[in-house]
Amino acid sequence: MKKGLKVFLGAAIVLSAVACSTSNDEVKKETKEKVVETKEDTSVPKEYRNALHKAENYSKMMHMSKQRIYDQLTSEYGEKFDAEAAQYAIDNLNADYNENALKCGENYKKTMHMSKARIYDQLTSENGEKFTAEQAQYAIDNIKGDYLEAALKSAKNYQETMSMSKDAIYNQLVSEYGEKFTPEEAQYAIDNLDE
Repeated sequence: MKKGLKVFLGAAIVLSAVACSTSNDEVKKETKEKVVETKEDTSVPKEYRNALHKAENYSKMMHMSKQRIYDQLTSEYGEKFDAEAAQYAIDNLNADYNENALKCGENYKKTMHMSKARIYDQLTSENGEKFTAEQAQYAIDNIKGDYLEAALKSAKNYQETMSMSKDAIYNQLVSEYGEKFTPEEAQYAIDNLDE
């Protein structure tokens, strides 16, 4: 059971990292723009400072929510910091969680071709990104572009990998248990599937 949980947690972290991570070029650019010397506060225990440093990396590079950062810091399969060190990190982390949710949502749309509803669900899910409803809504409200192309890419994926009929693809695209695209987005995908 523990091995299965470890594999599941590992897979969830990898999926999140892929979906929500910033490209290396973006990180290098940000690093060049923000070269600032900081002096460590030696009055704070080293373990707490280490937890804060890890939290900063998770926020900047993987665009994690506050809860996911805390969970990763304290997880026996993650960083294994004690609750006090993790809480210190969370309390002292200068993160814009709205922007983290937005970047994470944009990456889900771009890399996994998710619908607006599925992105929102993934951002707020207890088994997903664990952003607040307000942070997820900020992301949804600010993701650029429409979802027609995402629906089309998702439809093409179903056609190529699962050899589904157009009717079955349409049903999967609009299903509450599937992709959750709007009927208009799904119809656009079906109409343009063979082009």
